[in-house]
Order: sequence, then C-alpha cells, then structure tokens
Amino acid sequence: MDVELRHLRCLVAIADEGSFTDAALTLGVSQAAVSRTLAALERALGVRLLRRTSRAVTPTAAGQRVLAHARRVLAEVDDLVREATTGRDELRIGYAWAALGRHTLPFQRRWGAAHPETGLHLVRVNSPTAGLLEGMCDLAVVRRPLDDRRFDSAIVGLERRLCALAADDPLARRRSVRLADLAARVLLVDRRTGTTTPELWPPDARPATEEIHDVDDWLTVIATGRCIGVTAESTANQYRRPGVVYRPVRDAEPVAVRLAWWRDDPHPAGQAVLELLTGLYRGQ
Repeated sequence: MDVELRHLRCLVAIADEGSFTDAALTLGVSQAAVSRTLAALERALGVRLLRRTSRAVTPTAAGQRVLAHARRVLAEVDDLVREATTGRDELRIGYAWAALGRHTLPFQRRWGAAHPETGLHLVRVNSPTAGLLEGMCDLAVVRRPLDDRRFDSAIVGLERRLCALAADDPLARRRSVRLADLAARVLLVDRRTGTTTPELWPPDARPATEEIHDVDDWLTVIATGRCIGVTAESTANQYRRPGVVYRPVRDAEPVAVRLAWWRDDPHPAGQAVLELLTGLYRGQ
C-alpha cells in the first residue's frame, strides 16, 4: 500500500487536535474513518506512530519523525497548489544576454502603470529559449529563431548590430565599422544564445572564432583586445564596461527581436506584452 496525502493529513490532524474525535471534526469525516486511515498509514510504514491512552494521543519516536516529514510534504503540496492557481498574477519574462536594451525601463514602468495587478519579473537565463523550456519564465525575449514547434513567437522590433572592441583598439577611433574591417580578427561567439556567427560574413572572408557562454566573460575577454564581438544594440545599452566600446557595423543586417511563448499554454498577458513591446520598438 502506498502512502497517500490523506494519510498524512490524518496524522497531522490527530497530532494537532490531540484526539481522534477532534481530528474527525477537523477533517469532516467520522471518527471510525480517522482510525482506519491512521491504521492504513501504520501498515504502509510498518511502524506504530501514535500512543493512545484514555487521556491523550501522543506520537511515538517514529511518529515524531514521520510527523515532521508529513508537515513538510503537506506544506510543499500547498505551495504547489498555490503556485498553480495564482501564478498568473505574476509575469516572468526571460532573456539570454540583454533584456530590451533602452526599452527595458520604459517597458517596466509602462507595464506597472497599466497592469498593477500582474507583477513583472525579468529573468536572465542563458539558454536558447531564455528560460522557456526550463520552466523559469512565462514569455521570453529571444534574438534568434526558435526551431522547436512547441513554441510560437512574433517579431516585436529590430536592433542594429554593434561591434564591441577594446577601448584602445585602432577601430575604436572610428564612428562605425564594416564587416570587412573585422574579417581578420578573432570573433568571440556564444553559439547557444548569441546573435552573431561567422556566417554573417561572406564564405571567403569569415573571421576565426572563440567560444564563450556568458556576457560578463565576453566583455572581460574583449577588454583585453584579444578578441572582438558583434552583438545586438541592446547589449550595449544594458552592459557598459570600462575598457570596452561599441561601434555600429554599418553593412550588417539588423537583429530581429522576438517575443516567444509556449504554443499550447500562452500566458493571458502575452498579447498585452506583445502590443506594448511592438509600440516601444516603433517609438510610440
């Protein structure tokens, strides 16, 4: 016989109320049902859990241990139910490297003013789905297409590509650079979540690459002058670093910014987020 939640609730009720009679009243069942449920739990565990005298019901040593575990299990179940039924009062938006760049703060403020009933949380998760697949967010801001058919997405705007350089790099003196200026450099890339790969260059003029998996590490290496990086404009807005400068890559195609969600479980606030982000990227 398996241990069931009703067994644990019965044990906790008896311990809290101090008698089978009062436990029955609390649980809304008969005293006989309480006795049968406790007996079933003791058979399942193979130990005696309670001492019953004419005056009181007290846990045995084993009962004390089981009771402590039962309280934790029931509390976890209550948290699970609460999360499942009230989680829609919160909105978690994941992102990998940068959230929304210069639109991040306006989005947070406009959302708070228009939807005070739904708390907004931005969550950085450096995964291809920015936390969607991992269950860490309800919606995600991604800057590369999601091939997984379990997800839907929509483009909310475009961002320029910028080159990140060491501040003392000769190219840092320019107002902008071209792809050809970078072809002989070592490009630092994150192939899981980054927006730029060597395929951005013509096949006969592609830079060498080194791989990295975190934006802070990316900036640290670039500051040394050993590598350069090419990224979406939002990275420059969100991550300013002494020793690193950003310059527009004037002949590179822009980066599409997408809002993504689970196809079979869209968040009720998804459409409102989509409209707000699209308006911000359009300058509205």
